[in-house]
Amino acid sequence: MCGIVGAVAQRDVAEILLEGLRRLEYRGYDSAGLAVIDADHQLNRLRRLGKVKMLSDALDDHPLAGGTGIAHTRWATHGEPSEENAHPHMSGENIAVVHNGIIENHESLREMLQGRGYEFTSQTDTEVIAHLVHWELEQGGSLLEAFQRTVSQLKGAYGTVVMDRRDSERLIAARSGSPLVIGLGIGENFLASDQLALLNVTRRFLFLEEGDIAEITRRNVDIYDVEGNAVERSINESSAEHDAADKGIYRHYMQKETFEQPSAIISTLEGRIDANSVLVDSLGHGAKDILQKAEHIQIIACGTSYNAGMVARYWFESIAGVSCDVEIASEFRYRNFVTRPHSVLITLSQSGETADTLAALRLAKERGFMAAITVCNVAGSSLVRESDIAIMTRAGTEIGVASTKAFTTQLTSLLMMVTALGKQKGTVSADKEAEIVKALQRLPAHIEQALTFDKHIEALAEDFADKHHALFLGRGEFYPIAMEASLKLKEISYIHAEAYAAGELKHGPLALIDADMPVIVIAPNNELLEKLKSNIEEVRARGGQLYVFADESAGFQESDGMTIIPMPSVDEVCAPIFYTVPMQLLSYHVALIKGTDVDQPRNLAKAVTVE
Repeated sequence: MCGIVGAVAQRDVAEILLEGLRRLEYRGYDSAGLAVIDADHQLNRLRRLGKVKMLSDALDDHPLAGGTGIAHTRWATHGEPSEENAHPHMSGENIAVVHNGIIENHESLREMLQGRGYEFTSQTDTEVIAHLVHWELEQGGSLLEAFQRTVSQLKGAYGTVVMDRRDSERLIAARSGSPLVIGLGIGENFLASDQLALLNVTRRFLFLEEGDIAEITRRNVDIYDVEGNAVERSINESSAEHDAADKGIYRHYMQKETFEQPSAIISTLEGRIDANSVLVDSLGHGAKDILQKAEHIQIIACGTSYNAGMVARYWFESIAGVSCDVEIASEFRYRNFVTRPHSVLITLSQSGETADTLAALRLAKERGFMAAITVCNVAGSSLVRESDIAIMTRAGTEIGVASTKAFTTQLTSLLMMVTALGKQKGTVSADKEAEIVKALQRLPAHIEQALTFDKHIEALAEDFADKHHALFLGRGEFYPIAMEASLKLKEISYIHAEAYAAGELKHGPLALIDADMPVIVIAPNNELLEKLKSNIEEVRARGGQLYVFADESAGFQESDGMTIIPMPSVDEVCAPIFYTVPMQLLSYHVALIKGTDVDQPRNLAKAVTVE
């Protein structure tokens, strides 16, 4: 699974497909391939292990001509990274298929198809789709009808496209839990898993909805819903820019990347959850076995990624019931630690090249950790290559030094992993899993809500114009969110900021409280709310200036010295991710007032590749 591109045109499409794959490289992948039907109705396929560049070089040596084709970049789930497991997959010489997602019932389908005489040449779940389509075509009907009968037998999440060399000007596509978009041209049409792949050929798009099946020819696009009824989907004109170096309408990269978080989280979730469950196999080849055996989690990270790990510790223990420790990589690598039995190492890094984290991974592997998993945003990075499993966040290029979407997509990835772990360990029930999955599905919309507070927070930031210090407070899993908020403020505004667990106020920080020390409090409506209110009163009694980002149902009343910023009620499990966003906006607007370099703050680099 990862990136899909398809085209039906009068011109040769191989280069269009290749360019589409290049535009999807940020998602992470280990192999790439394409298949094209030529003028003689022959289906020609080319696949390569490694980068799109390897496929491009192979295409130079073995040109493929033809107006109908499909292409794919794969991130291994079922079956190791190899040319044999790369997409497209074929059945005989006629059918070719690309697929994102997980076919959960692939084993039973494989057995059934083998009983019918089909031979499998890969370890993937995708190959069952190709053979099923072939079988259904043999039973009669059109490619569309055969494909409709095929998808009715599939369980899981998929975005998939099929073509038949005998029907050479037609593609059939289906969406179930994994997005597909159709690009409309003049006398030609395209499709992809992300509109960014097609921005070089069109700006007009149709977005398939859950359960849709589409039939695409050069001149027509026909869409059928899950019941088989013909439906219309609205045409969208895209103003998106593929070039990550283009800030578009935004003043800074950090601002742009903050507002990209809803779509980034959608990409993170794509193909990894279905209606009610986390698809464990989608986390990586062997994930199910590793999680089943895990008895302890050790998270290693630096900076923002460390804060993400601190949030995840609460989740691993409260949701999955598995003990978890979190440590700064630069400390972990220089102490004589004890490796626990059946301990899984999780490294977190935006770049995948963080020197201390990479060194800690190598040391941990020497010291007998059962397995190493990385959560990372850069495919092909050292952490990705050297870990047993790599969960790509798919946040897209992040240019601003102060991480925004990389942080929230790390948290999203970690919450899926926690749920998968609990599922494998039997500590997360089917009902609890469904509850978490529904919360994840609602998360992008909740982040959109958080972003609507931008103007309100911009006005609030004026209060910080003459401040030199700030204090952030949170309790439970919101203490690490306070840590992240303080890190953002100090990174880009150069205001000295501290974060404390609110219950620690009496143990020292109260000495700092005065009218010149703004105190920012994260106050969701959870079981610690009353405790937090008591901590807030401790600050008020000492003349502190409070800014409380509070759930609208938490019962706070604004008063002298206490400004309330009411937040909408959101799913409790995803609330830490939600409350991150207003903290990012506050830091950004304070930095603007301070006149600092938001995207390139002094003394800092995006990727810390030295110790």
